[in-house]
Amino acid sequence: MKVGINLLVVGGFIRPDKDRATLELIAGAGYDGVEVPVFSGQPADYAALARLLDQLGLARTAAVIIPDAARNPVDPDPAARARARDHVRWAIDCMTALGAKVAAGPFHSPLALFTGQGPTATELAHLAEFLRFFAEAAAQAGIRLALEPLNRFECYMLNTQAQGGALRRAVAHPNLTILYDTFHANIEERDMVAAIGEHIADIGHIHISENDRGIPGRGHIDWRSVFPAIKRTGYDDWLTLEAFGRAVPELAAATRVWRDLFPDLPTLVKESIALIRTEWARA
Repeated sequence: MKVGINLLVVGGFIRPDKDRATLELIAGAGYDGVEVPVFSGQPADYAALARLLDQLGLARTAAVIIPDAARNPVDPDPAARARARDHVRWAIDCMTALGAKVAAGPFHSPLALFTGQGPTATELAHLAEFLRFFAEAAAQAGIRLALEPLNRFECYMLNTQAQGGALRRAVAHPNLTILYDTFHANIEERDMVAAIGEHIADIGHIHISENDRGIPGRGHIDWRSVFPAIKRTGYDDWLTLEAFGRAVPELAAATRVWRDLFPDLPTLVKESIALIRTEWARA
């Protein structure tokens, strides 16, 4: 098992010069790697970051999203769907430079974009076509996809692990897996613990996130049940902390983060890994 931390809690574009001290803090706390947001910039930027992460001994995954409606892979306009494919081609180039082996995130639709109804059959067909393209292109680069269902207040295209499994079967590409996130599962799954075992065949990446997106262990998620449920499946890959603050104003607005959810970053970093390591060992 590897413990990671999603760097969106730090910012939307991680820079070796500006963020070195934070990355040193994370490495010193014992994390195995970081989940780097790939939202902007160019491959050269990520190559420079990779050199620092190599020095610190931090492996990496990447956080990938659909940034706006103009690049919506389920849009009825073929031009928008073409721009979505261009976007993930760019993301693959950046992730390759970064040395990321997993692309994780809600790259099924733009965050907080709604139509007033659930996904249509046409939208799901467009999404399957897009994901098949992304999965194949990423596979050629040695990058595995982990598609994230979000709760109903953040998206309408993909909310549950069961929907993720159905979509994965429709895409029918071995490089596509589904991400399990405890924050979203706490909202959308009727039994968030049972959902782990029921859908483990589809799960390729796990986000550890408290019910308020603050420090795990300070909220009401039952970690004493969650970690044993994960361990029983034989899962032995990334457990990535995902907490949110107000470092990325656009993301804070989309995810409705209006207050500080932890006292400071060092407390979040150190307390979170202690809980993950302790509960994993106990499980």
